[in-house]
Amino acid sequence: MNPHQNRQPDFICQHTDLSACVVSALEKYFHDLDGERPNNIFDMVMKCVERPMLGIVLQTANGNQTLAAEMLGINRNTLRKKLIEFQLIGSP
Repeated sequence: MNPHQNRQPDFICQHTDLSACVVSALEKYFHDLDGERPNNIFDMVMKCVERPMLGIVLQTANGNQTLAAEMLGINRNTLRKKLIEFQLIGSP
């Protein structure tokens, strides 16, 4: 087994450009609420992040769903379900 296979990058828990973008976007979101009570933040963030993530990974894998699923660390059937859900591919 390749020692680098399934190895998590060391930077995941540090402040990366991606995490800084999320923090900035959420700070703006809370500011723009102007005192209104937020709800469903988790679902909102996941939907905002998941679709573009799936799209770019699939593009990087040249449309190969098996490779994209491996890159994401998820089951291919789960990936396919999400691609259909986000209308990144047509349903069968």
